[in-house]
Amino acid sequence: MTRPALEALLTALCTAQGISGDETAAAEAACARLRDYCPDARIEKGNVVGSFGSQAPDAPHVLLDAHIDQVGLIVTDVTDDGFVTAGNIGGLDRRILPDQHVKIYGTKPIDGILSCLPPHLTNGDEKVMTYETLRIDTGYPADELRQIVRPGDSILFCGVTSALPQGRFTSPALDDRCGVASILYALDLLQDEALACKVTVLFSTQEEVGERGAAIGCFTADPDIALAVDVSFAGDGKLHKTGVMGDGPMIGYSPSLSRDVSDDLTDAGREDGIPYQIEVMPGTTGTNADRFSICRGGVEACTVSIPLRYMHTPVEVIDLADVEATGQLLAAYLRRCS
Repeated sequence: MTRPALEALLTALCTAQGISGDETAAAEAACARLRDYCPDARIEKGNVVGSFGSQAPDAPHVLLDAHIDQVGLIVTDVTDDGFVTAGNIGGLDRRILPDQHVKIYGTKPIDGILSCLPPHLTNGDEKVMTYETLRIDTGYPADELRQIVRPGDSILFCGVTSALPQGRFTSPALDDRCGVASILYALDLLQDEALACKVTVLFSTQEEVGERGAAIGCFTADPDIALAVDVSFAGDGKLHKTGVMGDGPMIGYSPSLSRDVSDDLTDAGREDGIPYQIEVMPGTTGTNADRFSICRGGVEACTVSIPLRYMHTPVEVIDLADVEATGQLLAAYLRRCS
């Protein structure tokens, strides 16, 4: 897959609507891409599922997962003075709320602005906006607005999805559409190869509200090994919780993960010359891997994470080289899995 093809893939994935619990459009976009490599790709219980590799009954079974949903807001009411009130879906940073441009998906998509007072009318020490005080201005009067918007409708932030200089890429939905893209990149590398393992691909729903799609998908697939491909915090790499953009995927080490799988991933990266970083998590991971490790009788789980800046904001940023290296690492691991 060329760099322009990867940029086009990310753009298609990131611009599809897919808030937690309302992922249909994003799932359909991802499923269409997955069918290029897995003819049996389909949508089950909201999740996107496909398979490839060995069909031998004793072949090890590996699950590759990335979640398809993104954070956003949900309509709670339309006020008598014509504003939309909303609640949080996923771990949004409330500091970013004022003056954001959003899209409300009612009977038709409409634009809205998260309202706030201009600085000329404040004293500069206002507290961070709460969801109780949040108001969205659409320009519609209340009676007309109620014909378009109702409680339960999804709201997404209207950030820019675009390539940036120096191989960077920005979008509100990179968490975790870049993980989806990295798995598709791995499948592109493996499409003409015979594997000794069976592989199930899972693009799961509702990760941002408790890894719900992952629990269902893993239970149904019943794998031996599961890799949660997600994002993690990009920084200067000096703290164990941060990685460096451009230095490759972050392989998880945690008491809740399989050390054998973590070691196998690092071995694959080292032997194939694929850049990688180590991510140490002293407890659970906050990813779908937490669900995988306790699924059924237990699954050997690990995380492979792409460094990302400005997580859970409309301006998330990654390095495309990390997406490519993640795909290369997944492919190298699967070649060795027998």
